Amino acid sequence: MNYNGKKFRPISGSDNSETTQETIFEYHQTGQILSADYSGGNIVKGQLIGLVADNGTIEMRYQQINVNNELMTGECTSVPETMGNGKLRLRETWVWTSGDRSKGQSILEEI
Repeated sequence: MNYNGKKFRPISGSDNSETTQETIFEYHQTGQILSADYSGGNIVKGQLIGLVADNGTIEMRYQQINVNNELMTGECTSVPETMGNGKLRLRETWVWTSGDRSKGQSILEEI
């Protein structure tokens, strides 16, 4: 699976998530190495880096600066599924490695 050039938007997330439907992720991939830039909503600037497994699952780390000028970091596992329209949905399970270190889940869809 190749995510290069794909854009995603959250459609749902845990209450402790900083992403909103205004947050846009733009993915880049070379080989198994994935990176993305994201911003919007509560996030001024964010970046992630990860590895893509043969089945498309992504193991990633992320860092972001929110509208309160706080630097937040975390880890995430993202599992893809193909929707009926051919676009991807990513089911994510994540944990903050900063702040309260809480866990959460999010769903992103390709736009």
